[in-house]
Amino acid sequence: MATEAPAPTTDLVLRTESRRQESSAALDASHRRKLGQFFTPAPAADFIASLAKLPQSGSVRILDPGAGAGSLTASLVARLIEERPEVKISVTACEVDPQLHAALQATLDDCVNTAAYFGAHVEVNLVRDDFIAWATGVDSTCSQPPGAFDFIVMNPPYRKLAASSRERKNVAALCAETSNLYSAFMALGVHLLSSGGQLLAITPRSFTNGPYFRPFRKYFLERMHLDRVHVFEARNKVFADTDVLQENVIFAATRMNGTERGPVVVSTSRSYSEDVRQRSVPYVEMVHPEDREYFIHISADEEDTALAASHASLPCTLPSLGMQVSTGRVVDFRSKEHLRPDDVPGAVPLIYPLHMGDGVIKWPVPGAKKNNSIMLNEQTEKLTFPPGHYVVVKRLSSKEEKRRVVAVVFDPEQVPCERIGFENHVNVFHVAGSGLQPEVARGLCLWLNSTILDRFIRRFNGHTQVNATDLRNLRYPSVEQLTALGSSWQTDMWMAQEEIDELVRQNVAR
Repeated sequence: MATEAPAPTTDLVLRTESRRQESSAALDASHRRKLGQFFTPAPAADFIASLAKLPQSGSVRILDPGAGAGSLTASLVARLIEERPEVKISVTACEVDPQLHAALQATLDDCVNTAAYFGAHVEVNLVRDDFIAWATGVDSTCSQPPGAFDFIVMNPPYRKLAASSRERKNVAALCAETSNLYSAFMALGVHLLSSGGQLLAITPRSFTNGPYFRPFRKYFLERMHLDRVHVFEARNKVFADTDVLQENVIFAATRMNGTERGPVVVSTSRSYSEDVRQRSVPYVEMVHPEDREYFIHISADEEDTALAASHASLPCTLPSLGMQVSTGRVVDFRSKEHLRPDDVPGAVPLIYPLHMGDGVIKWPVPGAKKNNSIMLNEQTEKLTFPPGHYVVVKRLSSKEEKRRVVAVVFDPEQVPCERIGFENHVNVFHVAGSGLQPEVARGLCLWLNSTILDRFIRRFNGHTQVNATDLRNLRYPSVEQLTALGSSWQTDMWMAQEEIDELVRQNVAR
């Protein structure tokens, strides 16, 4: 009796997508959050698989860490069967969640059977273990990874790693220090790649800049060449059937066997189904050779390039301006005994984000949930600044806020005080721990609130925090330009955005 023939390879992907949807619906939301699970929809998996540089013959070894229902594996295997049926395929899929093992095993078996029907060869291995434990060989119940892989495809879990966590310590001991589960998976992926092998992934964009990911970026960029980077203009299209609004990138990168750096293809689209626009950029435009922070600048189109060029043309860095920017020194939960809700004798102002509005500090705020003051004594004096003009920037913002950078001026004439405390959720521009010249402070405040800077930050900053490191790595107008800009702020009233931008155009962006 003849058996029913499997459908074409596209149906392998469709069957896997059905398993993904069923598995995702069956899992408890709190369970998914604990494991950082966000499963890859078929369109994303197909797009990622399309970036693989397939060999003409021989064999390939594929690793899918945190495989879920096996969507990435199915899409890459389907492409290999269609385009390179003579290539022998070995798949290792690693998944820690036992609730997904049945669906994943079904996908792996589906890959084997579909390949056999088309005369291709696929062998599979399901590792029922935590990927980090398995890859590092620490606390693993399974045998060690057998050699290097030619392709590693991943949609890694997203979850912060505490400095004391087992995962973080084990990954740091083997390859790189990193602060998130997704970048730990990426670092181990680099470690497990063969020379010339490719890492194909969809991850949050946040690893591309900011201080927390600097050690990981250094490790990654010293070993990998970015071949392709794709960004989505609409964040809610990436995981369309979930509530995820994470800003993501899809990328392909090759494990280098030399030091030569070629161009990088950067592409963008609103969603998977819409036209993809792409351009080739020199590697040095994406990773500046002299940048010791190893920031990855993703210029998705000509407008991005123009923004980057406009920013690069600014004349000054913070050191050349004689300025510094620091995170507020007062960590409120460590200073509880010294905090006061009101302005009382012996206390000085303590500035939180809630005190920031319309270009100035509004202090005190009666009845606020946060405190308004900190007692000045031997223990707290080192946490405070002397009176002066300071520019204060919020550290955290929502991606849906009008502005990514929100800056105000602390004016000692408006808030007379003996000293000032700035809480840890703000950044403070100062000169060696003291205030700025008043007109320079006002000009800097206007510049930081300009649309041109906001556009630059939104395009090239992949996280919601505006860290002191991010502000240190910006370029700035000159002291003369900032002074002229500050002098044009003629009223105590805050200006409309159009007025700010016109003043910036007249005094800086000519």
